[in-house]
Amino acid sequence: MKIGFFTDSYFPEIDGVTYTIKLWREELERKGHEVYVVYPDGDYEPGEREIPVRSLPNPFYAGYRIPLTKRPSSLPDLDVVHCHGPAPIGVLGRYYAWKNDLPTIYTHHTPLEEYFHQSVKLESVAGALSKGYVPLENAFLESFDVVTASTERIERSVEHVQLPVGIDMDFFQPTEADWYPDRTVIGYSGRLSMEKNVHEILRAAEERTEYDFVIVGEGPYRDCLERNAPDNVEIRSFLPREELPIFYSSIDIFLTASTADTLGLSTLEANACGTPVAAADVPPFDRTIGADNGERFEYGTLESMVDAIETCLATDRETRAAVERYSVGYTMDHLEQLYHNVPLARDDAHVETESPWRFSEEERS
Repeated sequence: MKIGFFTDSYFPEIDGVTYTIKLWREELERKGHEVYVVYPDGDYEPGEREIPVRSLPNPFYAGYRIPLTKRPSSLPDLDVVHCHGPAPIGVLGRYYAWKNDLPTIYTHHTPLEEYFHQSVKLESVAGALSKGYVPLENAFLESFDVVTASTERIERSVEHVQLPVGIDMDFFQPTEADWYPDRTVIGYSGRLSMEKNVHEILRAAEERTEYDFVIVGEGPYRDCLERNAPDNVEIRSFLPREELPIFYSSIDIFLTASTADTLGLSTLEANACGTPVAAADVPPFDRTIGADNGERFEYGTLESMVDAIETCLATDRETRAAVERYSVGYTMDHLEQLYHNVPLARDDAHVETESPWRFSEEERS
């Protein structure tokens, strides 16, 4: 099967969408499929079946580019179109599918309206943009045969299939190497942007000066965080991917106060490396973080966050076993099933699948 991934997030930018596309592509090609990636050009040398689209720098969000256009006739013949965002490349993919009468899948990765508040200085303008944007994206999503999302809840009014992005369990596992053998270290890895609320980690560090905190990442809030970080906080640039399992294995807890994740892939990767997670009690963590793999805390409440840290430190958990259900192997099996079922979905208007990822109420508590 020839599959087209259409995405506005791709290398050299590092984020969850980029690595998800890379992992899915590798897994699908291992199964014998051909996967083509259409993406905005930039400081990245395309490889086989990677198709850049001419683009311009983005003045609103550094690191991401604004694609221009590409003639659909210049794209390869595909069997299915899989779009990974609602921006120009996603629209190009949808248009290509319409012109060629191809089945379509859309994966909801990011609530883009959260980023308006980061990119637009006037809160009233950002709020108005967010309010107007969501109906537009809903209309776009409704044009696809199948919509998938990592959790059973998304802030969109379309039916969707739950399909977590998946963890490479062979890659993310406990390591013998330990960077912090004689220290208690609370860690975080991810983008340093407004919606990740990394400033909350600084509050925890000020409250627990006996622990060390290591924050790994890049983003528009890095300078601000560095200016305000207490002495027991180290802020590092993004690690090479091959070093992430060592980092996750070396820290005692992964801490996040993010309120805008769709799955929180880094939290589950840390779990796969044997490390518990302390996360805000908000979606998706109210579905993914439970008694087996960590603790949740009330967002914005310092006492609750510190209690979650202390409980994680005092409790042993089999965190790797708790996230086996999120192995990318399960995800790829279900994605292949969707690709084969999409033509049926075009007739029936929906796809029936039994999700192995649903948490029971007991598991969520």
